[in-house]
Amino acid sequence: MSDASQQLLNAALVELWPQRVMDANGLLPPACDENAGWRVRDKSGGLFPARITAQGEFAWCPEIAPPADPAGFRSAALERLTAHTELGTTVPLDDLLSCLDALQVDPAQYATRTGLRLLPEPSHLHFAGFDRYGRSLWLELHTALAWTRMLAAAANDGITLEAISGFRSHRYQLGIFRRKLERGQTVAEILQVNAAPGFSEHHTGLALDISAPGEPAAEESFEGTPAFEWLTANGATYGFTMSYPRDNPHGIVYEPWHWARGHALRAAESF
Repeated sequence: MSDASQQLLNAALVELWPQRVMDANGLLPPACDENAGWRVRDKSGGLFPARITAQGEFAWCPEIAPPADPAGFRSAALERLTAHTELGTTVPLDDLLSCLDALQVDPAQYATRTGLRLLPEPSHLHFAGFDRYGRSLWLELHTALAWTRMLAAAANDGITLEAISGFRSHRYQLGIFRRKLERGQTVAEILQVNAAPGFSEHHTGLALDISAPGEPAAEESFEGTPAFEWLTANGATYGFTMSYPRDNPHGIVYEPWHWARGHALRAAESF
């Protein structure tokens, strides 16, 4: 699980995805070199406009337009490749704080009002299989291992658990806000439904949205399934607890599908 070919290298503006994982779910566009060591993802746009070979050579993929600042993107990608940060380290919050400032969201005031914590992203994420939609599932190392063990234990009891989503970046959350702002909503209106960027447990790689075959994603009806019953009885054995029960102190709607490794979250709360 700690094999570099199974790790996503994370930074504020870019992610480096191992080519081996992208090949596994058919994400490799035919115009790109099959021997590329890493594909570089633009966290703002969600595309993979560049690659870095196993020898550290950077190249743009011809079928995808470079981002608005190609020189900065290239620099950020190569810097992340050579950073050699240790497992368990986190991405600096400078970019996130700039994003919150642009939204005119004061993180200290928001934290006080909601009881939520500002949560950094891990510098490394680990491949934990695929979600319901065939997308690569990325989680913090120990969470990935715990999820794999829990999947197997549930299957042994005749229960199928499906991951809906795992790690989601600060920039992903910011994208939700930008799209809603473009549709005419205000920041205040969006905050009634979506956590501010930096305050979602998904940023940590310690949380998953979970469902069961045939069950719609992220719906309260999940609580009536055998999968939810099994999670309620066994999730804590693997370190997972439901983050947002009914009447939770954060004012977040009841989310029976959202589970996270609680003791690891307590460590993240120190930031």
